[in-house]
Amino acid sequence: MGDLRLSVWSDPLPRAGWLNMAIDRALLERASAGESWLRLYAWSPACLSFGRHEPAARRYDRARIEGLGLDVVRRPTGGRAVWHAGELTYAVAAPATALGTLREAYGEIHRVIRNALRTLGAPAELAPARAAIRPDAGACFAAPAGGEVIVGDHKVVGSAQLREDGALLQHGSILLADDQAMVARLTRGQAPADCSAPLARLLGRSVGWEEAAEALTRAAAERWGAPGEHVDDCASLVQQAQGHAARFRSSAWTWDARTPDAIASHS
Repeated sequence: MGDLRLSVWSDPLPRAGWLNMAIDRALLERASAGESWLRLYAWSPACLSFGRHEPAARRYDRARIEGLGLDVVRRPTGGRAVWHAGELTYAVAAPATALGTLREAYGEIHRVIRNALRTLGAPAELAPARAAIRPDAGACFAAPAGGEVIVGDHKVVGSAQLREDGALLQHGSILLADDQAMVARLTRGQAPADCSAPLARLLGRSVGWEEAAEALTRAAAERWGAPGEHVDDCASLVQQAQGHAARFRSSAWTWDARTPDAIASHS
């Protein structure tokens, strides 16, 4: 794989779900302009995210979620629900041609993550090919899709991708300390089996956010070439993200997945 000349933003400051998604959406805009980014980040408060096309109102108990005071957001990418707590989240944004087709890019990014987890001591592999999983099939970590990162029978990374305006955004959760049991608690009816497991449980030791971020940054450099830039503070991206804030803070977007134009007209 060629040199991506990534700008790497290791961002340990935990942010709210709506802002994390708005920043990732801004990264996609940067990628449309020819830039390539790797962002590593965290969440506060813990947050439940839905996939772009997931039937959230039908699948999850909104009254229970609101009664517990839980944060919730809908991602710009596809996939299924994820509980974001005790994890390292990554986002890769780049011109679509840089990493090949959707399936090729998905596998390429997961190979970097697999390599990073191996340096942490986890015998990570990529799941074998299987039929596509429907958006209404339950939580993201209920079963691994082909090419996703697993350790034994456990899924340790959940990812989703969006392609738009000649660019791609892929982001996902690398489970460090928490599993996905919360998703089952919030699911209407019988929840599917959860095959998630955090690295702490699999390795028998804690894996800190900084340790995991350093491992992933090294693995990306080894496979894609030295970063073009390490970014410590990216106020311009956070400012750019404010242009997407209304969408990701909107209950209409979160629960009904209406289009941005429809949301704007009802704001």
